[in-house]
Amino acid sequence: MSQSEILQALIAENLVSDPNGARGRLLKEAARLFRDKGYERTTVRDLAAAVGIQSGSLFHHFRTKEEILKAVMVETIRLNTALMQAAVDAAGSSQEKLRALVRAELESVNGQTGEAMAVLVFEWRSLSEESRAEVLELRDIYEKLWLDALSSLKQEGRLEADPFVVRRMLTGALSWTVTWYKPTRGGLTLDGLTDEVMAMMALGTAGA
Repeated sequence: MSQSEILQALIAENLVSDPNGARGRLLKEAARLFRDKGYERTTVRDLAAAVGIQSGSLFHHFRTKEEILKAVMVETIRLNTALMQAAVDAAGSSQEKLRALVRAELESVNGQTGEAMAVLVFEWRSLSEESRAEVLELRDIYEKLWLDALSSLKQEGRLEADPFVVRRMLTGALSWTVTWYKPTRGGLTLDGLTDEVMAMMALGTAGA
């Protein structure tokens, strides 16, 4: 399935919002504002103004500002998990699966969900304990894709380090690319950047 088909399937199942609908536009603007101003400093008025509606109209979609934050996180994880699962399913070897995951996460961090991914990282503590637990459950499914691929490489003797530690290191490294990676500077594409990550892990030759 293409990325567009995966998105449409999630929308049909009410797992994510249509980005062209009122709720989807609100979540996109909320992600941008939460990233740029911070969750605490972003007001309901800011959110309403960003999508051109009255403040009271926000509550047709969400009861509280925290619900908006939670929805940004939940829908982002759902979408990126589905995209990564599809990428893994289309890959062959354990190494190819890891490469697919690296490429997909780089896309999520530097592409259309980059703002929401940043919110996930930096506004984690702004969630209530109950909301945090729900997001954690979804994150565990996302992380299992990584740990499964890394564990397979470990079992095949192609990875010496502990899979959990490798994943934590990759999480930081891939997330940080948003601060320096510019595809227009030097001509390094996301595919090329993925190749560099794999080479850095001495996993540059696919399949073996």
